[in-house]
Amino acid sequence: MLQRAFILAVAAVMIIGGALWLRSNARPRSAPGTQAAAPAAAPQTAAPRQALAGPAWVAAPGKVEPISEEMRLGFDIAGKLAEVSAEEGDRVRQGQILARLAADEYAARIDAAEQALAAKEAALAKVLAGSRDMERKEARAAVEEARAVSEQAKLENERRRRLLSKEVLSQEEADRADREFKVASQRLDAARQRFHLVDDPSREEDVKKAMAEAAEARSRLAEAQALAAKTVIRSPIDGVVLRKHRRAGEMVSVSFDTPVVTVGDVSRLRVRADVDERDIARVAPGQKAVLMAEAYGDKRFSGVVIRVAGILGKKNIRTDEPAEKNDTRILETLIDVTPPAELPVGLRMDVFIITAPDGEASLPAYTP
Repeated sequence: MLQRAFILAVAAVMIIGGALWLRSNARPRSAPGTQAAAPAAAPQTAAPRQALAGPAWVAAPGKVEPISEEMRLGFDIAGKLAEVSAEEGDRVRQGQILARLAADEYAARIDAAEQALAAKEAALAKVLAGSRDMERKEARAAVEEARAVSEQAKLENERRRRLLSKEVLSQEEADRADREFKVASQRLDAARQRFHLVDDPSREEDVKKAMAEAAEARSRLAEAQALAAKTVIRSPIDGVVLRKHRRAGEMVSVSFDTPVVTVGDVSRLRVRADVDERDIARVAPGQKAVLMAEAYGDKRFSGVVIRVAGILGKKNIRTDEPAEKNDTRILETLIDVTPPAELPVGLRMDVFIITAPDGEASLPAYTP
């Protein structure tokens, strides 16, 4: 027993001694005759921001979109869908009709407006043309007839005045002849006025009135046609139908958002990335970018930053992580994808924007 206790005591002393020796050798020693160097003073200039000292790339989530962006097309008026002639994936041309509303009443309005316009234009043409040749000839004949009657009455009046001076004719007969002459003269004047009215061009105020009425009818027709045009949806671009939201027979309203189809130009693709506000100073147009998606494994797509937003906003692209922060401030950045790149619109991608001066950087291993 005593021998065993002695062995344990010697072992303990050796362990404690070894620990003290290691501790003494771990301390830095000054050179002989000199003191230990003092810590270097901190520089006066402020240290660069941590963002600038980071890796030569900026990572951000992104989403694929067409070069035209997604265009959600709907109606300006409420009604019942009569036809949706486009299906998802169909290629469409600019101006092609994609959907129609039931619009019988609008067609009737156009027909009524066309009839009213025709009537007003005919009235205007009549005013501008003035009287017809037959009317002028009739008015001229009436003048000649009234002149002949007036001349005959004048001769008869003069004859009776002579007979009255010879006391062959009574005063009453002479007065009657004088009245007949005056009446004939007035009828001649009336016939002449009628001829001038028929022969002269239309009055300016009549022309202006007829022109105003025709213009009003033309405006009503244009209004009816504009309303009818709102019953169809035409494609504003050459592109592809990305989504069909409504089908024939459904009702659409203007009280809330009821798009019928979504179209986009997918001849070129872009990625809209949400760059965190901590990295915005390192992102600029013209920088190269590498794009990756879980669906394509290790395959990498390339692109170029073409636009950086001028205002911060809330993040647009959200993942399925429960701990994700939704109040993060981001700067939208558009990246033009280098063709060929057949990617579905709406695909979420991981974006790495190269910030190195030479445009080259070693990216981290991609783990979706």
